[in-house]
Amino acid sequence: MKTKQFILGVALSAVVGGGVAVGSYKMLEDEQVLQTEQQYPNNVRYTSDMRSSNAVVPEGLNFIKAASVSTPAVVHVMTEYSVRSSDSYSQMDPFLREFFGDGFGQRVPRGPQLGSGSGVIIASNGYIVTNNHVIDKADKIEVVLDDKRKFEAKLVGTDPTTDIALLKVETDNLPTIRYGNSDDLQVGEWVLAVGNPMNLTSTVTAGIVSAKGRNINILRRSEARDMSIESFIQTDAAVNPGNSGGALVNLNGDLVGINTAIASQTGSFAGYSFAVPSSIVSKVVDDLLKYGEVQRALLGASIQEIDAAFAKEKGIKTLNGVYIAQIAQKSGAEEAGLKAGDVITAVNGVAVGKSSQLLEQIARYRPGDKVKVSYVRDGKDRTANVTLKNLNNSTELVKRSEAKAVSFDGATFEPVSKQEMSKLGIDGGAKISDVRNSKFRETGMKDGFIITRIDKYEVHEPADVEKYLKSFSGGVVYIEGVYPDGLKAYYPIGKG
Repeated sequence: MKTKQFILGVALSAVVGGGVAVGSYKMLEDEQVLQTEQQYPNNVRYTSDMRSSNAVVPEGLNFIKAASVSTPAVVHVMTEYSVRSSDSYSQMDPFLREFFGDGFGQRVPRGPQLGSGSGVIIASNGYIVTNNHVIDKADKIEVVLDDKRKFEAKLVGTDPTTDIALLKVETDNLPTIRYGNSDDLQVGEWVLAVGNPMNLTSTVTAGIVSAKGRNINILRRSEARDMSIESFIQTDAAVNPGNSGGALVNLNGDLVGINTAIASQTGSFAGYSFAVPSSIVSKVVDDLLKYGEVQRALLGASIQEIDAAFAKEKGIKTLNGVYIAQIAQKSGAEEAGLKAGDVITAVNGVAVGKSSQLLEQIARYRPGDKVKVSYVRDGKDRTANVTLKNLNNSTELVKRSEAKAVSFDGATFEPVSKQEMSKLGIDGGAKISDVRNSKFRETGMKDGFIITRIDKYEVHEPADVEKYLKSFSGGVVYIEGVYPDGLKAYYPIGKG
């Protein structure tokens, strides 16, 4: 009996001891895991669970084709910005600014600031479309292709009113994305966003079209202001900083939009993103290539959204349309017989239920084009053929001529590049050189100064300098301009 009790006691002790050992090991293991996790404060974790990838994808949910077609044609746009004297001036103590005036400020030596975004190759000979805000005011623009080749890019032209810019790199045989028809997109349709968010190159995300014709008033906060055209494609594809200028493609890999903005309280993706539709992109790019600037067609009417309260106030029987608040004199709308109080419902047969949709339709045309406008007046459906005009109430197309360098009073005046215009926020000018050997040396002007105004006249090209200075017979004339680093200056010059 004692022997049996002894053996049973030994066995029980072994079981209890083993349990304690296992429990102690698990406690140590949990503690080690906790310690390991605390080494990764950025919430990045390793995963080691390997599963078979031979999954059957339902028809319509396979994004492989669209990704493989579009990814090689989406590039990384890298920009460089020098710190201008105005930047350091803006950080100056307010008392010093008030005491010394606008001309005071010390230049703070700092390194260049860097930025990045995305772009889409639309022509095999190196034309790339991106957002204007991606390259705005950049000193240097570089493009990194999907195959890691790097090129310096030249700015061909910009359109702040649609936030589109066109770049050019000197190379051939590049992969391209063909335009798709953004009009054919339907709410609920799958789309892919391709770009370089957070410097993660060639990133593809998927989502659906959440809405069309969306106006988020983001461009009205820029220099575009009242001329802006916002009729964005809204999607829930994940888009983050760095995606701007990248491609929004359909399941065929066709370009249906240029990713531009996100709706976020934090600055990172929070559910919705917005893209400029390809119908607008293709027109803007075509204008920049053919004319050097965008040809804006205008209906010639001030418009207003219609909601239930406004409709009740005005006695309007429909909510699907755009109310004409005012008609501009000598405009295409006035000549076609449109009046204040009319409600526009369609342009060339395409329904327009809100202002953004109407602006998008008109933005597809150039001055001189005719459109059929459907509208409601006194409860009756009517139509009018409207000849669209430009800001000057003319049907002429404005083509930016290639400015040439001129010599005057011993100095040389050269045209300003589009990249310098974008960087400095100017529209034209004349860059001076050889000041030391000219009559301009007495003013204190330095080489590289860009003249933007002489007295009350704007200088758009070098020929303007000679034309305006010759027109003054005597007295002192003030020359206004800016240096390449952003420093503005004024110089008096005597004539007579």
